[in-house]
Amino acid sequence: MNSTEIIEKFRTAARDPFHCVRSLKKEKHCPVVGYTCTYFPEEIVLAAEAHPLRLFGESGMVLKADAHIQAYGCSLARSVFEDALSGQLDFLDVMAFPHSCDTMQRLSDIWRLNIKNTVHLDLLFPVHLKSEAAGDYLKAVLERFKKELEQALQTEISGSALSGAISLTNRIRSALHSLYRIRAAAPERISGSDLNRVVRGCMILDRSTAADLLETLADELGSVNFPAGKQPVKRLLLSGGACLHPDIHDIIEQQGGAVVWDDLCTGNRYFDTPVPDGPSPVSAIAERFLDRAVCPAKHSGIDRRGKELSELVSKYEINGVIFLLLKFCDPHGFDYPDLKATLEEAGVPSLFLEVESGKPVDGPTRTRVETFLQILNQQEPMT
Repeated sequence: MNSTEIIEKFRTAARDPFHCVRSLKKEKHCPVVGYTCTYFPEEIVLAAEAHPLRLFGESGMVLKADAHIQAYGCSLARSVFEDALSGQLDFLDVMAFPHSCDTMQRLSDIWRLNIKNTVHLDLLFPVHLKSEAAGDYLKAVLERFKKELEQALQTEISGSALSGAISLTNRIRSALHSLYRIRAAAPERISGSDLNRVVRGCMILDRSTAADLLETLADELGSVNFPAGKQPVKRLLLSGGACLHPDIHDIIEQQGGAVVWDDLCTGNRYFDTPVPDGPSPVSAIAERFLDRAVCPAKHSGIDRRGKELSELVSKYEINGVIFLLLKFCDPHGFDYPDLKATLEEAGVPSLFLEVESGKPVDGPTRTRVETFLQILNQQEPMT
């Protein structure tokens, strides 16, 4: 299978995730566990011989959810709940809510009261990741989730199964790192929109299949001599939550730029850190959540987010940062002023954009991106 065929598989999964998972469930006779955030232990679900599915909200038109969630609520939460109310998620066996932002915590309550055809589970992750009790508390949360999932699926999760699941998810993280490094060095080898779909596809496809496809794709893109493409004029970084707008990459590339890295939960924050080796698989999973790139819904030091963004900007020679935020996303909205100030101190230009889940990039937003690239292209190279 060549790179074009592999990328098309990820495109297909990202385009119609529910059909993909329905087919997988029918083929493998496996239960499906839905979740909403990268702070989620996929390894425990895989060890239970179930399939983890990250929900991105496929409903472009929100009607039924408006009776339960305000119109100024996060469009991702509203779209995901619309999927549930309209019956599109009736294949889920378990719905799990890692408590991240306030909106998702409230969605968990609304879901439990209104959606009755699935088992409902909560993961009460700590918010303060630097506290002395955070590690022990997080481990206890994961142990409780493991027991509740065993009860829900009437199965037993062994230590060896957990170790195997950790190995599998680490393969995916390693391969995604390789693909990102390839694009950072040679953006013409895979488009930004396709890489976006590849990452999202990894949260939809069977994980063993995804790992095999990713490793093959990374090997091919990293070793084959491609015709030299036109190098981008400016190297950009996307920062925000869930990027469900692959067309933003196309707009950037049409102006001669390229997103060579990101700070997204549908990107770098998904695969940033592998699960370390350790005598206890659950403890190792907990350790990863403490060490991985931090989300603004968590606290791990006042300046950690700014430092991590600055390190990415320096490491990947970033010329400009685009903050791509879902409308009404409070954690990222509160986070933005400090990150913007950090970039300004370093002399790095940035652009703030708000988009809605399930809707393409609109005309005014396109114009702002094009103008930002034109301004960057006119600037003298940084020395």
